[in-house]
Amino acid sequence: MSSFDAWSLMGDLEKCPREADFHAAVVKRLVESGGVTTAALVRSQPPEWVVTASAGQMAGQLPLDLASDALDVGLAKEEGDWTATPLRATADREIPPTALLTTGGAVDVIQLAVGLGVACSHVRARFRERRHAERLKALLEITHQWAQTDNLETLLNRMATAATNLFDCDRATIFLWDRPHKTLVGRPALGMEDNELRVPDDAGVVGRVVQNATPERVDRADDRAAIHAAVDKTTGYTTETILCAPLISPEGDTLGAFELLNKRDGNFLPDDLIGLTELASYAAVSLANTQQWQQIIERHQLLVDEAADKVQMVGGCPAIEALRSTINKVAAADLAVLVLGENGTGKEVVAQSLHYRSPRRNEPLIAVNCAALTETLLESELFGHEKGAFTGANESRAGKFEVASGGTLFLDEIGDMSLSGQAKLLRALEEKEVVRVGGHETISTDVRVVAATNQNLANLVREKKFREDLYFRLNVVTLELPPLRERGDDIVLLAEHFLRQLCQKQGRKPPAITAAAKKRLVAHRWPGNVRELRNLMERVAYLASGDKIDADDLAFTLSPGAKPTGGIETGRKLQEATQDFQADYIRRTIDQVRGNVTEAAKLLGVHRSNLYRKMRALGMETDES
Repeated sequence: MSSFDAWSLMGDLEKCPREADFHAAVVKRLVESGGVTTAALVRSQPPEWVVTASAGQMAGQLPLDLASDALDVGLAKEEGDWTATPLRATADREIPPTALLTTGGAVDVIQLAVGLGVACSHVRARFRERRHAERLKALLEITHQWAQTDNLETLLNRMATAATNLFDCDRATIFLWDRPHKTLVGRPALGMEDNELRVPDDAGVVGRVVQNATPERVDRADDRAAIHAAVDKTTGYTTETILCAPLISPEGDTLGAFELLNKRDGNFLPDDLIGLTELASYAAVSLANTQQWQQIIERHQLLVDEAADKVQMVGGCPAIEALRSTINKVAAADLAVLVLGENGTGKEVVAQSLHYRSPRRNEPLIAVNCAALTETLLESELFGHEKGAFTGANESRAGKFEVASGGTLFLDEIGDMSLSGQAKLLRALEEKEVVRVGGHETISTDVRVVAATNQNLANLVREKKFREDLYFRLNVVTLELPPLRERGDDIVLLAEHFLRQLCQKQGRKPPAITAAAKKRLVAHRWPGNVRELRNLMERVAYLASGDKIDADDLAFTLSPGAKPTGGIETGRKLQEATQDFQADYIRRTIDQVRGNVTEAAKLLGVHRSNLYRKMRALGMETDES
C-alpha cells in the first residue's frame, strides 16, 4: 500500500472540534487506504478503557488485555489476528497511555505507531493551545458579565453556569467559608433544601482545599475515601471526579473554594486544574467586594491586553501595508466592515485587529460561524430564547447580540446564511434591538458588526441568493485580503515568524531557511493560504532535526481534489487540455477582479466583446444579456 501519513490530516484540524474527531479521521483514513482491515485507538484510563476511535470490520470485543500488555512492556504484542502497538510521543510532549489495535493489512504497524504517536502528541498540543485560547476568550466574556452583577445570589449562579460550560462538567458549587462556625456554605447546590449545602470546613476534598489553600483533583481511579460520602448519600448524586481550587482574595485571605463535579468525558485534565485556579482568582475578586469593581476591571484589562498582543498581521507587501493602514483609519469608527478573502487568508485576524484597536476593545468580541447555523438554530443563537420557548429550552439564554453588546460581533461565512436568516439579521442591524424567541420584551443592543466571506456577494445578489439591502448594510467599508500566493516575500516572512513561535515553545533555536527552500515556498500556489503555511511550518518545526531547512524538507500536502500535475488531467488530447486551461484561467481572472468582466478583459489583453465570444466558445456561462 502507499505510505500512510497522519501528518496529511493536519490541514483538516479546523474541521475537528475535538481531539477524538482527529483520532477518528486517522483510523478511518488508515482503513480506507488499505493499510489494515480494522483499526482502533484505545486509551487506558483506570479503572476502565476508552475507545477514542475505531474503523473497519469489527468482530466481537476489542482485545483490551492485549493492549494493556503492550503498554506495560512498551512493545508491540500479537494475539491471533490482532496486533497491539503502544504509541510514543515526542520527547518534549506526552500523551495518555494509548495503543493502536489493528488486524490484517501489510503495513508496518510499528513504524506507523511511531509516526502516529508523534502526530497525536502534536495534535494534542494544538488542541491544548486551542482550549487555552477559547478559555481566555471565555474568561473575557465571563468577567464582563460578572462586572455587571452586584447581587451575590445572581453572581454565584452565574459563576457556576460559566464553570460548567467552560470545563464541560456536570455541576459546579462555590463554597464560602463561615470561619466562626467552622462551616463551608455552598451555592448553588442541586438537590439540597434552599439550593444550599453546609458541610464542616474540614470535610472531604473541599475541606482540605480550604484548609491548605491548595487545589486538588480526584480521578475515577483514586481512593473513594477522598470524597465526602455524606453529601452523595443525602442528595442521591454519585460523585466520580472532582476538581477544586481555593478562592483567595487579592489580600491573600482564603474566602472558600470553587468545586466542579464529574467531567463529562472522563477525568479532569491538568489543564483544567490550571484553568479553574485562574477562574477562581477572578471569582474571588468578585466575591471579595461586589461594590468595588476596580480589581476586576484591572484583571479584565490584563486579559484584553494579552489577547490584543497575540493579534499580529505579519507582512510588508503593498496589499498588507494598505490593509493595515485602512484598519488603523476605520477601527475607531462604528462602521460596518465587510472582510473578503479566500479561506485561510486571515479574515478573523482582521476582525480581531479592528476590535482591539477600537474603543470597544474592553468589551466582548463574539464570533459566529453563519455556515454552521441551521434555519432552526439561527434565531435562538443570534437573538436568544426564553425558557420553554421550544422543546429543550430548559432555561432562558441570551443570544450573541446581547452577549456582544458594547463590543464587536464577527459574522463569519456570511454568504452561507439563508435568505430567511438574512432578513432577520437585517432587521436586528437596522433597528439595533432584538426579541428573544418566545419572548415579548424588546432588548436594545449596541454592537459593531464585522462580516466576512470567501464568496462574491455581488454575484450572489445578482443570483438572488443574497439580499441586496443586507449587502449594502454590511458593505460600508470593504477590506480585501490577498491570497498568500500573491504576497511575494511575505511568504518567507510568515514562515520565519511561525518557525520562531513554534521553536520558542520547544525551547530551541529556530532553524534557518535556505535560499532553495525560500524559492520553493514562494513558488508554491498555497491553496490553503496562511493556514496551510502555518501547518507546514508546524510540521517542519517538530520533524526537522538540523539547524537548516532545505527545499527537500518542505513536503507540501496536496489539496483535496487537486490533480498532482497542477490541475489538468493527463492522458487527454492537447486541444482539450488547452481549452480546459483557458477556461480555468479566464474564470480565475474574473474571480480575481470580483466579477468585473471589463477589468478581466483588460488583464487578459483582449476586448470585452472578444472575451465574451471566447467564453461562449469554451462553453462557459456569461452574464451578457
